[in-house]
Amino acid sequence: MRWIGTLFLWLFSLGFLGLIAGIAFFGFVLSYYSKDLPDYSQLKNYEPPIVTRIYAGDGRLLAEYAKEKRIFVPVEIIPDTVKQAFLSAEDKNFYDHKGVDTFAVVRAVITNLRNSGSGKRLVGASTITQQVAKNFLLTNEVSYERKIKEAILALRMEKALSKDQLLELYLNEIFLGKRAYGVAAAALTYFDKPLDELTLSEAAYLAVLPKAPNNYHPIRNHDEALARRNWILDRMAEDGHITQGQAELAKATPLEMRKPAEDSHVSAPYFAEDVRRELEKQYGPESLYKGGLAVRTSLNPAFEDIAQRALREGLMEYDKRHGWRGAIEHFEDIQDWTAKLAKTKKPDGMLKNWRMGVVLKTDDEKAAIGFGAGEDKRNLMLEGLAWARKCLQECYALGPEITSPEQVLKTGDVIMVEDIEGKLVLRQIPKIQGAIIALDPHTGRVLAMDGGWQHGSSVFNRATQAQRQPGSAFKPFVYLAALSEGFTPTTRVLDAPFVIEQAPGDFWRPTNYSGEFYGPTPLRVGIEKSRNLMTVRLADHIGMDKVIDIATRFGIADDMKPFLSYALGAGETTLLRLTTAYAMLVNGGKKITPTFIDRIQDRHGKTVFKHDQRPCPNCGTLIRWEGQSVPQIPDEREQIVDERSAYQVVSIMEGVVQRGTARSLKDLNRPLAGKTGTTNKSKDTWFIGFSPDLVVGVFAGFDDPVSLGKRETGSSVAAPIFKKFMEEALKDTLPTPFRVPPGIKLVRVNAATGRTAMPGDENVIWEAFVAGTEPNLDEYVLDTGVISGGGLNDPYEEDPYGYDQFGYGDYSGTYEENNNDPQNSRSYDDSPYNGYTPSYGTHDSNDPLNSFSRGNTAPSTGGPAQQPARPTTNDPAFTGTGGLY
Repeated sequence: MRWIGTLFLWLFSLGFLGLIAGIAFFGFVLSYYSKDLPDYSQLKNYEPPIVTRIYAGDGRLLAEYAKEKRIFVPVEIIPDTVKQAFLSAEDKNFYDHKGVDTFAVVRAVITNLRNSGSGKRLVGASTITQQVAKNFLLTNEVSYERKIKEAILALRMEKALSKDQLLELYLNEIFLGKRAYGVAAAALTYFDKPLDELTLSEAAYLAVLPKAPNNYHPIRNHDEALARRNWILDRMAEDGHITQGQAELAKATPLEMRKPAEDSHVSAPYFAEDVRRELEKQYGPESLYKGGLAVRTSLNPAFEDIAQRALREGLMEYDKRHGWRGAIEHFEDIQDWTAKLAKTKKPDGMLKNWRMGVVLKTDDEKAAIGFGAGEDKRNLMLEGLAWARKCLQECYALGPEITSPEQVLKTGDVIMVEDIEGKLVLRQIPKIQGAIIALDPHTGRVLAMDGGWQHGSSVFNRATQAQRQPGSAFKPFVYLAALSEGFTPTTRVLDAPFVIEQAPGDFWRPTNYSGEFYGPTPLRVGIEKSRNLMTVRLADHIGMDKVIDIATRFGIADDMKPFLSYALGAGETTLLRLTTAYAMLVNGGKKITPTFIDRIQDRHGKTVFKHDQRPCPNCGTLIRWEGQSVPQIPDEREQIVDERSAYQVVSIMEGVVQRGTARSLKDLNRPLAGKTGTTNKSKDTWFIGFSPDLVVGVFAGFDDPVSLGKRETGSSVAAPIFKKFMEEALKDTLPTPFRVPPGIKLVRVNAATGRTAMPGDENVIWEAFVAGTEPNLDEYVLDTGVISGGGLNDPYEEDPYGYDQFGYGDYSGTYEENNNDPQNSRSYDDSPYNGYTPSYGTHDSNDPLNSFSRGNTAPSTGGPAQQPARPTTNDPAFTGTGGLY
């Protein structure tokens, strides 16, 4: 029997040696694969990339930006049902093992051996800790080497991190499909719910997704997803997290995705994109796409909705005035029209509430429209397409009026229609583009913005990116410069021909839109009626340097040239800049900076930016109200122009609405002011207008600047968009008068002559004068708190030679030399603007501004009158009429 003992000793020795060898081999493997392992200690302070969320002013979601759509949630906030569902699905022994589940490994090996050759999917045994190691520190490479490193890291991580810390990392990091990382983002993506509102069945479905999200899509792979969800519910019951009754009830619940509710988010893509660009510029792409910023914007969703509708309706109205350009497509054979229609691509720019259909039959009263298989056919009646006169001469002319649908449509035409109150209306996508922007004039907060017909068809933002000529919309700043120099709204300016020789034989002759000349006219009327000749003569008199200074202070342009054509809006600016400039008029000349962002918080909730920087020293002490004085918040905005001059321009622009080029707004019956703008050949149309607390700018024109057509102006194209917006935006507010600053006296004057109103005068208005410049007739003065009297008279009232300061020398007449006149004044016939013959200035080569000489010596008898100084240029923008109407 000794041989048995010897055999046992040998076997024991071999076993012991094998054990030693195994331990040595295991130690060698651990030592070998432990080299250069990633530093897992960094996970203690790990901050995963999370989504930046942009919110509208009312707190609703506007946009999200992220490389990985993730919302970080601390583990203690994650509901137990969510944690339990993932533990049952992925690692039921998570709180018991040390990083590697030995029993699960053995079970997986046995199961896989048993299933070998059966085609069944291999069973895994990775713990949640191992998955954290793989997701955070390793790659997805399928190899034994990676599995060994994963196990080593898991064992070490269990010693450095608590179980809850590991579970928190896992549930916030894991990819769950549809660009969602982590359970919070997945809950919103699949069910439009926060985690704490998930049902048991929904929580179980999220636990389905780690294996292969694309294989368990709730719609495309519904049966597989449902089976996997039910399996997890059974596992949860088996593991004691829920009862079997709860599991059965949850399994009976349908698996349905839930899209976000229409009112849960705000659609303002142009606005959101400008916010995104600003964030990337200020904080960089890393913070934008990974930093988890929370951004509260200035967007007013109600105003944004109104702005989008007003702009689209305005562009469509213009488009309809220029006729029907034809069907999208035409089917010669309509036997299989449903199949053909299904394959027809929707045109870029088609709105979501429009439908595409095929004309199946027409007669004198209607056209039968088909929309697809299984859908009812509907009739498009004559009144729904009466606008669709044929587009002629590149849509600058129209065909005959429509008396029958057969004039417009034929069988097989593919068209777009919109259902309006149960009736179909024919639609086409406008070629004209436009933009609208609304902002608070006191803070610069942009409340609404739409930069084009549709963001999906053109991402170019015409409110902030398009550099266009403002035309006559620039004129108020010329008049502001004059008022700042001591002019009054009743100063009379000559409306008569004005000519500059730019080069030998090359003359610039601006004209009024009407082609008429109106003689001496009150300054106010120059804006109300948008008179080009008055404006350019005024700019010439005060000097373009004064105009440029005003334009620069108001942020309209950075590098404006001293060319007189720029006084008529021949320079370029953006809608945002011009609207902001108007805002600084209505707020009394206070500097503001337009902003889309109110506040930015980092991922920890710390405010890193706040637009409102006003100090409030005592606000922090007001924990509760105990009769303390209301804190006084100082106004630290820079005063860039005299508030009295700013108000005078506002008052004049009220006249644009009451008597001028924007009379169509008068029926809104509330205090409004503004200015139209139209450039040469009607290539650009504008209207910038405002109430005391809201400024709105509108631009409309083709992206490739071409004429909008005859009689298409800021009044006819842009102003109706403004009107539609203001009508809805202000409908629930009481009319508020414009605020009159201290130092202004309101005097009753004759609007036509500018003289103090007398009994029996018609067309009498209250005119705004800086105290001390008003007419000295106290019985017609409305005292605003400033002592009246001692006013300055119009400096041109006492000129014995008429209005020479404004350039009577622009045309010839009978004149007498007056060598004692320091201005080298001239006298003229009784009516110099009847039967005039233009005369031209002479070039002074010594003038550093390359300007025309003011004429220090009198011209020879019978020669043309000497031209006052005017900058001249070879700039092509100097040609044409500049601003029009």
